[in-house]
Parts: sequence; C-alpha cells; structure tokens
Amino acid sequence: QLVESGGGLVQPGGSLRLSCAVSGVTFGSDTMGWFRQAPGKERKFVAAISWSGPSTYYTDSLKGRFTISRDNAKSTLYLQMNSLKPEDAAVYYCAANRLGHSKTQIWPYEYWGQGTQVTVSS
Repeated sequence: QLVESGGGLVQPGGSLRLSCAVSGVTFGSDTMGWFRQAPGKERKFVAAISWSGPSTYYTDSLKGRFTISRDNAKSTLYLQMNSLKPEDAAVYYCAANRLGHSKTQIWPYEYWGQGTQVTVSS
C-alpha cells in the first residue's frame, strides 16, 4: 500500500515536501518512484530511488530543484520540491517497482498510490 501526502497550494518559487508511506507487499520493492500527471496530459516520470543503495534518478528538467529521498526506518519516500513553477502543478503519485527494471518508465511500476494534488499559483 502506498499513501501520499503533503500536496497543496503553493506560490511560485515556494517549496513543498511530498511523503509516501510504504507498507505491505510494496515494502520490499527494489525501486520507488514519483510520477506526475497534469490535467489532460500523460503521466510522466519525475524521480526514482533504489531501496538497496543510494542511487537516484531524475528527469533532466527537474534536476537541481527536486530531490528524492527515503527513510527506511520509517518506510517513507519523500520528494522535496523547491523553486516551484506553475508548470509543476499536477497530481503526484508514488509507485513501487519490485524488480527495479526501467526505472524511468511507467510500465514496471506495479503499485501506485492515490496521488496528491500540487497547485502552484499566486
């Protein structure tokens, strides 16, 4: 089970930290990821992290502004988002990729949270 939280309304230039509580069968997944989907657009990869090591992966356009991290003791995944822009507004989803294949693609992620809405507006 994956449960996201931390979304909300933020002004341009502001920051938010999303959290994803991980439990059940998803706990042993090799890779956890964040995706986002804006209205009328396809779901896109944001970032991923391997549980077994410090490896992280980002979509190029978000490097330097977004940071993915995890707390194994708390079974929680995070996404720190800084310098937010209106185009970052979307529903953000966390997902679990049990085998760690193709970390930036949607298809290997078998388990998904319900999503949390991020709105960037003044």
